[in-house]
Order: sequence, then C-alpha cells, then structure tokens
Amino acid sequence: MKVAIITDQHFGARKNSKLFHDYFLKFYNDVFFPTLEKEGITTVIDMGDTFDSRKGIDFSALSWAKCNYYDRLQEMGVTVHTIVGNHTAYYKNTNNVNAVDLLLREYDNVTVYSEPTEVKLDNLNTLFIPWINQENEAYTLNLVKNTSCVCAMGHLELQGFRVNKQIVMEHGLESKLFEKFSLVFSGHYHTRSNNGTVFYLGNPYELYWNDVNDTRGFTIFDTETLERTSIDNPYRMFYNIYYEDTNHQTFDTREYEGKIVKVIVRKKSDSKKFEKFIDKLYSSGVHELKIVENFQIQESEEFEAFESEDTLSILNRYIEESEIDLEKSVIQRMIQNIYQEACELV
Repeated sequence: MKVAIITDQHFGARKNSKLFHDYFLKFYNDVFFPTLEKEGITTVIDMGDTFDSRKGIDFSALSWAKCNYYDRLQEMGVTVHTIVGNHTAYYKNTNNVNAVDLLLREYDNVTVYSEPTEVKLDNLNTLFIPWINQENEAYTLNLVKNTSCVCAMGHLELQGFRVNKQIVMEHGLESKLFEKFSLVFSGHYHTRSNNGTVFYLGNPYELYWNDVNDTRGFTIFDTETLERTSIDNPYRMFYNIYYEDTNHQTFDTREYEGKIVKVIVRKKSDSKKFEKFIDKLYSSGVHELKIVENFQIQESEEFEAFESEDTLSILNRYIEESEIDLEKSVIQRMIQNIYQEACELV
C-alpha cells in the first residue's frame, strides 16, 4: 500500500498571510491532490505542526484549511493520521491540549495522536511518535525500546540534523535511540536530511528567507517495499537575483510576479541601467523587493569571507577562528538562534 506523508504544513503561517495561503493552495491544487489521485492513495500521514500557532487560530486560516484541505480529503475518502507537533500542542510540557484534536473533531476520517501509538499501516507495524515533552518522555522512550514496530513516524527533535540549510541541531535526543527501526520518518525540521535510517522529510513549501533554493514537497511511502519517493514542489516564494550589470531588456521577470525578491548587487557600473532593471522588476508585479548592495562582511588579513559561504557559515567560522576566551560553541548557538529569529521576521 502506498501512503502519502506530509509534515509541517503550518496553516495560518505568516500571520495568516493571503499571499502565502495562495502559494500553499497552488501546491495542493497542482501537486498534492493530483498525485494522490494518480497514485490511488487513500491514506495520508501528517507528522505534525499542521497549524502554525500553538496559542490560537485565526478563523480565516481555519476556514481556509477546512475548505481547501480537510474537506477535499474527506470528499476523496482519504484517511488522515495526524501526529501532534510542538506548534499544535498548547502547553510545552504536555500534548493533552492540542489544536488538531480541538479543531478537527467534525472529520470522522481524521485520527489525532497526542501520545505514542502503535498503528498498523496495511501490514506494516508503525509507531507514531508525537512531540516528546516532560510528561511523555519516559513513556515514549520505553515504548521505543520495547516496541516490535519496524517503522517509526513522528515529530522528533534529534541532534545532528539540519534545521535548515544554515543550521545543524546541536541539542535534542540522540538518533541512536531509534536505530532499532528499519526506517524513521520525522517532521519538525523543515529541510530534508538523513543519516541512512532517520529521514527528515522537510515541509511542503518555503516559509522564510532561509528556505530559499531549498527543495520542498512531500513523500510517497510504500508500506510493502519500504521504498520512499520524494514529490517535489516546483513552486517557490523567495528568489535571490544577482545583479552584475545585467541587461534589463533581455532579463525575463515573469516568474517573479507575486514573489518576494532580493537583488544582490555584485557589479553596478551604470546607475541608470540599474534603475531600469529595478523598475522592470517592480512592473512585473513582485510582492516585495529588497536590494542588497554591500553584502560582504568587513575582511582583514587574518580573515577572508568567501562568496560561496552563506551568512551563518561566515559568522560561525569567524567565531571559531577568533581569539576570544569565551566558550565558542555557546556564542555560535546564540548567533544561530538570533539568525533564525531574524529570518522568520522578514
């Protein structure tokens, strides 16, 4: 049996932005639902963070999610297994009060898992693992140790995997706790990464600037062969354009309509030509345009920043090569947290 696995959908994200919900809908209309129909899939596993805010839901966002996602799944006869993630658990120390349970009770095709549960997907014994917190950690890890399930699916915070392209998680549980399973699938981190056994499948679409040029989508999983197939989302929201005296007359701007664009200036010999280039972008209907004309950090003889490095890599390397007496890993973690928060504000 083939099932679809999707995670970290974050309905209501970016303060219930219409721009982003329209972007989400294009993915669901053009990619997700057509793939379910084509493959004859009648089971969807949602591995957490279905809604964005654990404190509340915008009524418009809830209406959008029901009309464009849950109603359609119900009409298609699709069974949905929904695992509670950290964004859908109201309290940080328990999953008992959670958004998916409270908001989706009208759907008899949706089952919510707020505690670890052994579930049979066709003939495959699978352990569903919701967000691990103070209340359920001991019980969850004991079940992980003693279960006979071949596969695990959950919303895990494990060390050594990429949160995004810039950041590798340095805290959380050790992945070796789950090495008994043939396969482990997880949500929580929005970028794809794996160690051969544990697979972070990534979320369906870009949400923040640190997602730019990072392939997103969902996964089809065959419960008989244990084969997984990544279905990529071809649609993007964020674009970096590198300006190098680029000819505005031949530059095609059509794909930037309704998008968030950053122009990084590498070479600008003629200000008037540059202004015409920017005017053309504006006239194409970009939603938001940012211009970065001086993007390199100040260099010295002792430290050189390379263009191939991203911002966080430069900062981490700068700290590592510095002669400060403080604990460098602590400073790097602080910088990573600040950088992550900054990316999510713009």
